[in-house]
This record gives sequence, C-alpha cells and structure tokens, in this order.
Amino acid sequence: MKKYLIVMAALLFAGFSSAQSPEAYALYKSNGKKANYEKMIKKMNEADVVLFGELHNNSICHWMQLQVSQNIFGEDSVLTMGAEMFESDNQLIMDEYLSDRIKQSNFEKEMRMWDNYKTDYKPLVEFAKSKGIRFVASNVPRRYAALVNMGGLDALNDLSDEAKKFLPPLPVPFDTLAPNYDEMMNMRMGGHGMGNMLNMVQAQAI
Repeated sequence: MKKYLIVMAALLFAGFSSAQSPEAYALYKSNGKKANYEKMIKKMNEADVVLFGELHNNSICHWMQLQVSQNIFGEDSVLTMGAEMFESDNQLIMDEYLSDRIKQSNFEKEMRMWDNYKTDYKPLVEFAKSKGIRFVASNVPRRYAALVNMGGLDALNDLSDEAKKFLPPLPVPFDTLAPNYDEMMNMRMGGHGMGNMLNMVQAQAI
C-alpha cells in the first residue's frame, strides 16, 4: 500500500522537558501520556497519509520530521513527501532538482525559499533526493492566498484554467466552525471588520 508523508503546518506534539537531565524533545499522545517513538513509527507506517504538524521556526520539529521520514522509509520504501513551504507552481523546479536536471544553486534561487530553508527544510529535500523519493510542493502560490485575502474564496473562480491547475478542486471546502478557524474568526483585531477577518481565515485555509 502506498505511503505518504505530508509535512504540513500546525502544532507539533513535541515539547521540552524541564527535568534536571535536559532532553531535546518529548512525545505525547492526545491524552497527555508520553508516547513511545518506536510504536509511533509503527502506527504511522500502517497509515496511508501522515500529517506532521510543525512550528515553522522550531528546529527540533524539522529534525524530528527528518527522523520520522527516514524511519518510515526504512520500514516501507514506498514513500512520497510534501511540504507547505513549497508552492505548487514550483513543482517543476522541484522535480528537475530531484532528478539532477538543474543545479542546486538554480533550485534554491528560484524556489522562493523561506529564510530557514537551509537549516530546517533542506535536510528533508536532500534526503528525498538521495533516496529517489517524490517530493510534492503542496502549498498554493502565495499570490492566490493574497487574492483570497482580498476577495474571499469566490475570487478564485475568476482565475484561468491554467492558474487553477495550482489549486485544489474548486469550490474549496471551508467550515468556519472547524476548531482553529473558529478561534481565528472570534479574534478581535483592531482595524479588521468581520468581512476582512473571514477573508484572512479563508486565505489561511487555502
């Protein structure tokens, strides 16, 4: 059965220990009990899709993503990876780099990298490259997120068929009562009316 490791953006279940003997991380289950790493990997390997939450500027999160990716690949060599930091209109550049068709310098210059790419995301890409693993640029182009921020999800309908190739199928499912979106909708931010707040949340969702 095909395995997918999709690296997304949410909140990781890793924390820091305050014990006298410091540890870099600790894993917890949803019930607050400590999790066993080996059992976690086994459970992940039984799944078709793994969504890995992260804090974008937390290097421990990215280190753990690499460990998990390596262990899942070791258990079952059928693996596809993906990351939110890469935008879908750059998939061709990603594919060309992974297949050694373009130089690393061109890849890193043209991919619109985040500032922490080299320290936090590059190890994931290089691991995928070394093992021949497909790596999906899973985010929408930021210009379309900005479009939603201005005009809501309906603004996507006016894009060309070519542009829509870089988006999920329209209409995009959106539930304002989903936990994180509900919290964002209820925030009171100075200078933003409810209409603008809805657009901001939809832009986050896209």
